[in-house]
Amino acid sequence: MDTLNTLWATTGIASLTFGALVMITVGLVLIYLAIVHKFEPLLLLPIGFGAVLTNIPLAGMNEAGGVLYTLYNSGVATGLFPLLIFLGVGAMTDFSALLANPRMLLLGAAAQFGIFATLVGAIALNLVPGVEFTIQQAAAIAIIGGADGPTAIYLSSQLAPELLGAIAVAAYSYMALVPVLQPPIMRLLTTKKEREIKMVQLKPVSKRAKILFPLMVLILTFLLLPTAAPLIGMFCFGNLMRESGVVDRLSKAAQNELINLVTIFLGLAVGAQLTATSFLTVQTLGILLLGAFAFCLGTAAGVLMAKLMNLVSKQEINPLIGAAGVSAVPMAARVVNQEGLRANQHNFLLMHAMGPNVAGVLGSAVAAGILLALAG
Repeated sequence: MDTLNTLWATTGIASLTFGALVMITVGLVLIYLAIVHKFEPLLLLPIGFGAVLTNIPLAGMNEAGGVLYTLYNSGVATGLFPLLIFLGVGAMTDFSALLANPRMLLLGAAAQFGIFATLVGAIALNLVPGVEFTIQQAAAIAIIGGADGPTAIYLSSQLAPELLGAIAVAAYSYMALVPVLQPPIMRLLTTKKEREIKMVQLKPVSKRAKILFPLMVLILTFLLLPTAAPLIGMFCFGNLMRESGVVDRLSKAAQNELINLVTIFLGLAVGAQLTATSFLTVQTLGILLLGAFAFCLGTAAGVLMAKLMNLVSKQEINPLIGAAGVSAVPMAARVVNQEGLRANQHNFLLMHAMGPNVAGVLGSAVAAGILLALAG
C-alpha cells in the first residue's frame, strides 16, 4: 500500500494544482493562436510550449538545474538573448528608405509618445484598489507601446523581472494584432483624400551613406544616451555587417542561424515565467490594458505627427505612414501599404512606410535607454 501511495504521489494528476492547470491552458491557447491564426508564431509557439513545460508538476524544469531555469538565467536575466535578437534584426534591416527621407525619424520618434503617456497611466493606476506598480514596473509596462518584443523583454528583465511573462505575452500579442488594431485608428484620424496622397519616389542612397549611418548612430548614442548603447550597439553592429559587404557569411549567419536559435531559447525562457503566481494576478490585467492603450496611442501619435508635418512640408506626406512609426517591422509597413491601396489601388506606400518603421526600432531602443536611466 505504501508503494502504491508513493507511486500515486509521483504522478502529475496527484500534484496538479488548479493554477498550474490554468497556465497550461494559457500555454495551449498561445500555441493555438500561433498555429491556427499565425499570431507571431516564431515567438508565441515557443512561449506557449515553455508555459506548458514549466507548469508540469514535479518536472523541475524551472527549478535550479532545470533546462528552463538555465535558459532564463543565462539568456534573459542577463539580457543576452534580446541583445542577440537585436544583432540579427540589425543585419536584416535596410535603412535606405530612412536615409532617402530623413524626416521619417520624426514619425518614428512621435510613435514613442505612447510609451511615456503609458508610464504616467501605469503610475496613475495605483489609485485603483488592488493595483500597485512601482516606477520600475511602470517603465517596463510602458515599453509595450513600442511594439518591439525584444526591447520589452530586455527592459523588463532589467527593471521588473517578476512581470516578464505578462509583458512579453502582451508585447507579442499586440505585435500580432497590428492588422486588427491599427486600421481603425488610421481611418479615424485621416480623410479619404489624405489616404489617397501619393508620395514622390525615393532617391537612391549611396553605399557609403549606408555604412556611415550605423556608426554615426552609435557615436550619438554613447555621447547622449549610453544606457541605450547595449541595444543600439548590437543593432548597429548587425547593420554594419550587412552594409559593409565584407562579412557576408557573418551577416547571413546573424540573419538566419543565430536569430533562429536564439528565438527558440528566448521563447522557451519567457514561457518559463508564465506561472500561476506571476500571471494570474490583477496586475496582469492592468498590463494587458495598458499595453493596448500604449500601442494604440503610439499609432495615433505617428499619424497625427505626419498630418502636422504636412502643414510645413513642401512635399506631401501620406499620414498613413505615421502609423508605421511603431517598431513592428515589417508588419506595420505592410498594413500601411494595404490601407493606401484600399484608398487608391495605384498608391504603393510600402517603401515610404519602411522609413518610419525602421526609425521606430531605433526610437523604441532610445525610449528603453531613457527609461533605464530614469528608473534603473
